[in-house]
Amino acid sequence: QVRLVESGGGSVQAGESLRLSCAASRRIYGPYCIAWFRQGSTKEREGREGIAVIDNDGSTSYADSVKGRFTVSKDGPENTLYLQMNNLKPEDSGMYYCAYTLARLGPLAFRENEYDVWGQGTQVTVST
Repeated sequence: QVRLVESGGGSVQAGESLRLSCAASRRIYGPYCIAWFRQGSTKEREGREGIAVIDNDGSTSYADSVKGRFTVSKDGPENTLYLQMNNLKPEDSGMYYCAYTLARLGPLAFRENEYDVWGQGTQVTVST
């Protein structure tokens, strides 16, 4: 089974940028969806929020909360997924996870229960 490892989290000031990486232990062959989710410390009971998804064709989707500020991309030969986060806000703070499933989910792409494999997460903290 493919394993995922996130990295790149840290503490930044509001308005700054971070780039998260998600490295897969081997190349994932399609069809698939790979997504970024996040969970704030005050929202544990609400589950993880899906914020960005990319599929094997390179099609992307974003949650309204990050649209225009975050960009998801993948580097096929390197088996790595990226999340470029610009103009970060304090409400972006939380644990960020990548996850994948061997299916193209369409409108279900932001549902955490649709994903089979998860990384361990990387913490992002944005201060004012």
